Amino acid sequence: MLYEYRRYEAAPGRLPDLLHRFENHTLRIWERFGIEQVGFWLAEVGTTNQVHYILRWADMADREKRWKAFLADEDWKQARAASEANGPLLTRVTNEFWTPTSFSALK
Repeated sequence: MLYEYRRYEAAPGRLPDLLHRFENHTLRIWERFGIEQVGFWLAEVGTTNQVHYILRWADMADREKRWKAFLADEDWKQARAASEANGPLLTRVTNEFWTPTSFSALK
């Protein structure tokens, strides 16, 4: 298994719009492409304009195939354009790829 950690830093005042896009559009589209989310998190204490989430992939080739198809999807392109009609939602995207250790509870 390969896990992808992603952190999205929302533009000022745009976090609610970003969360709405995930909940009402992105997750539905991901399901069609078999993109599996492990979870989403917001900071209880600390930087509060960020969304943290983890995706699970079989391997990097699986990730590249599914992510490429997702980015090319017309429903995604329309949802993204509509959500950014008043300006960009993000100021920065960070991602890392993780593999579990032999002693990890999550494999």
